Amino acid sequence: MESDEQILICTHATLRFAFDGLDEKKLNNTLIAIDEFHHVSADGDNRLGEVMKAIMDKSNAHIVAMTGSYFRGDNIPVLMPEDEARFTKVTYNYYEQLNGYEYLKSLGIGYHFYHGRYFKKQPDKEMSALEEILDENKKTIIHIPSVNAAESSKDKYEEVNHIIDAIGELEYQDNETGVLFVKSKRSGKVLKMADLVNDNQKARDKITTYLRSINSPDDIDIIIALGMAKEGFDWPWCEHALTIGYRGSLTEIIQIIGRATRDSRNKTHAQFTNLIAEPDAENEEVKVAVNNMLKAITASLLMEQVLAPNFNFKPKSLHDDDEPDDENEPENTIKIRGFKLPSSQRAKDIIESDLNDLKARILQDDTMLKAMPGNIEPEVINTVLIPKIIREVYPDLNDEDVEAVRQHVVVDSVIKNSTIEEQGNKKFVRMANSFVNIDDIHIDLIDQINPFQKAFEILSKSVTTQVLKLINEHIQSTKIEMTEEEAIILWPIIKKWREDTGEVPSLQSFDPKEKRMAEAIVFLKELKRQRMLNE
Repeated sequence: MESDEQILICTHATLRFAFDGLDEKKLNNTLIAIDEFHHVSADGDNRLGEVMKAIMDKSNAHIVAMTGSYFRGDNIPVLMPEDEARFTKVTYNYYEQLNGYEYLKSLGIGYHFYHGRYFKKQPDKEMSALEEILDENKKTIIHIPSVNAAESSKDKYEEVNHIIDAIGELEYQDNETGVLFVKSKRSGKVLKMADLVNDNQKARDKITTYLRSINSPDDIDIIIALGMAKEGFDWPWCEHALTIGYRGSLTEIIQIIGRATRDSRNKTHAQFTNLIAEPDAENEEVKVAVNNMLKAITASLLMEQVLAPNFNFKPKSLHDDDEPDDENEPENTIKIRGFKLPSSQRAKDIIESDLNDLKARILQDDTMLKAMPGNIEPEVINTVLIPKIIREVYPDLNDEDVEAVRQHVVVDSVIKNSTIEEQGNKKFVRMANSFVNIDDIHIDLIDQINPFQKAFEILSKSVTTQVLKLINEHIQSTKIEMTEEEAIILWPIIKKWREDTGEVPSLQSFDPKEKRMAEAIVFLKELKRQRMLNE
């Protein structure tokens, strides 16, 4: 800082340590650009967060904060709302990124379920889940599970050996480069593999030096990693990011996907696959497995939505049908009756820049995970659970703006998970199991649709009846507390149930929706009794 140098490049750690002896004023009139900004946290124990706060408060430095996802897996905010408001947000998503590429034009997100161990032969199949999903003709990064994860064999070195055995036979390892030469048992082809799991410093240095110097797709075929090959790792020829086991945060998933989404002449399509363990009835950790499975699917769902084109939602007035279309209006504009626009700049910024990260928080919330697979009325999810999470994430929003943000989250999720078809000069949206004229969409109609229904459909199609039963039992065993708001929403549904069936919903029912209605009746009776006592 005392020299005539104009540019300094350093790690987060160097900045933190240097700051112990640096006066903030020394940073006046400088530009500070920080990559991987999600490492900052509003938590008081986060040193990088403290440094950012001091620079913002005590100097006139200009800060550029860059991150693949403005979301932390621990749900602690990156910045406090008042500090966040001092930034101008610019969003550049995967959809825009792929549209600007020369070679890479599409990205696929897939889930693959397995029983037992991913490297062992599957029941009733000739091969393991790993062999089934691994295409050895595609340049692939395999991220093995953490040793603490349920999917792990608990020995990371054995994990690498299991993967090599599943692929073929190790012929030899090059002493100079550390590259493993493995003969595929499927094709007979010799594959070049890199082991980044090995902690031996000498071996690690050899292979990382080799990977830094490669300049052709033929130089390596498969990389096996654990903690490495995520942030900042550059292998542009990578076509497939294969991740085994649930990952703790959306940010980590985005970082892993980023390894396969570099533009390169050898690919037009990149793929992210998450191998997830199906819950096993014999396993004591059924609840953990269920939760991990739901979280993996919801994170993947969100990534699919990130890849979809953005829509511009506007309120529809009574006179809109009589007026000609505005030529200056964006092409992806959808008008919705009863739709609210934000009243404050803060809410506008959240809708324009934070919507996907907010969805990540909502999708990975424990209460939402238990509600998601179709056992809670969509109206309750949309009008009770989602606004509750929005208030927790953005306590500075008033009720009017919470409702505007809620509507944008729900509408965006429902529309992006729906099929839009054109018939003649009209557009129809397939929501739930029916097509709706796009001109007839009303917010009340959208609130009756589970925005995460696709996740339940994935579960229904991909797992066995026994697994679905386990999931349902898990959800039922962890009761969601009833609120007066939810009970009031359920009341007209309960009345209609009684009219249709002639019976009162039963607490003993195997139908989760009927059971929830029965719980609502008990809740309302108790509420009425307490109010009478108070009066």
